[in-house]
Amino acid sequence: MVEVKKTPDGIEIPPPSPNDVLYEKNDGVAKITLNRPTVLNAMNKNVQRLLYSHLEQAEGDEEVNVVILTGAGRAFSAGGDLYSYLYPDDDPAPSGTDVHMKVWELSKPVIAAVRGHAVGQGFELAGVCDMTIAAEDAKFGEIQIRHGGTPPTLITPFLVGLKKAKEVLLLGAQLSAHEALAIGIVNRVVSSDELEGETEKIAKRMASLPQATVRMDKMLVNRAYRIAGIMEALAYREDPQIKDILDGAHDDTDAADRRKVLSEGGWGAFKENRDAGHEK
Repeated sequence: MVEVKKTPDGIEIPPPSPNDVLYEKNDGVAKITLNRPTVLNAMNKNVQRLLYSHLEQAEGDEEVNVVILTGAGRAFSAGGDLYSYLYPDDDPAPSGTDVHMKVWELSKPVIAAVRGHAVGQGFELAGVCDMTIAAEDAKFGEIQIRHGGTPPTLITPFLVGLKKAKEVLLLGAQLSAHEALAIGIVNRVVSSDELEGETEKIAKRMASLPQATVRMDKMLVNRAYRIAGIMEALAYREDPQIKDILDGAHDDTDAADRRKVLSEGGWGAFKENRDAGHEK
């Protein structure tokens, strides 16, 4: 049995498991569930491998027309696992952006069902889905700036427009479900009790429509964004000028101090330091 590791402040972080992402299908709909509820479905290499594999499974299954993506427990995903180093993993794995682009490029529509936190990589994962249904308790945000990080997948400007994208990225605040609805991050907001039923209703309706046309319509919308430059925007790390700036960010003493608090003081101390000055 693998020893369960703990953060410096005693929070248990479960070891990687083949059940970290679950897959099931019913009536033309595949349901993929992030299944690390004790750490709010934080993403590590094992989750990324499993999620990518299950997306490929859904793509290749002729009985599947629509995919629902959700999280177990009280959150969709709290983003990247800041304690993944507790369980060293040298095996090859798709990056977070690889997983996001797999969702984007999947021929079949993907619907995110979000309760609780969808922040950081979790925000981007929900953002690249074709529809996002949120429970009233959902919280959305690109919070990487709070610890000196940039978004792995720059989907926000294509979801919300220029001014709101800068607000979301530069403040690092969390948005309520209704705030996210107002600016185009989600399609619908329902009560927590209705989230599963409403998402399945939409998925089954989509699955019942002529599938060649459903897939063509997804492709056409994506093509419009390709023409608008989304692929170049997502590949921002390949831009030499931006790469130089990102390389210089490693000298950011404030970000380094926050990462030091995380490694030495634990999650609680990090959150207190990170959230200082943030109202949401």
